[in-house]
Amino acid sequence: MEQKPNRLLAALSYLVPVFGAVAVIVFDRKNLFAFYHACQALVLAGLAILLPVGWMILSWAIAWIPMAGPTLGATAFTIVIAGLVMVLVLSIVGITHALNGTMAPLFLIGRRGEHLFVRLFPERVVKSNA
Repeated sequence: MEQKPNRLLAALSYLVPVFGAVAVIVFDRKNLFAFYHACQALVLAGLAILLPVGWMILSWAIAWIPMAGPTLGATAFTIVIAGLVMVLVLSIVGITHALNGTMAPLFLIGRRGEHLFVRLFPERVVKSNA
């Protein structure tokens, strides 16, 4: 029996980035639709965390270059800001997909989210494709 997609729970996984997605993955594994969007949201949250951390490591590493290092580190921060704006836009797109009831991958990160989905829930994916 096919379960009705829980659109609100799928959208909540984007609105409460890490905790919402983990809660769906742990507590509502049977709802394939919400689980799919939770995997997409989890990859998106990981990107939002890795962007500033990567910038901090890079900035620390190049800060030792006299004169140019601090300037390059500060300039690289614009990439972080652009990346976080992209994360915000992708979250809005993900919420829209979830509320519309579609299981479409997000731009740029969708394949990673689908890979996580298949890795965490292989038995369900094989049954639904058969």
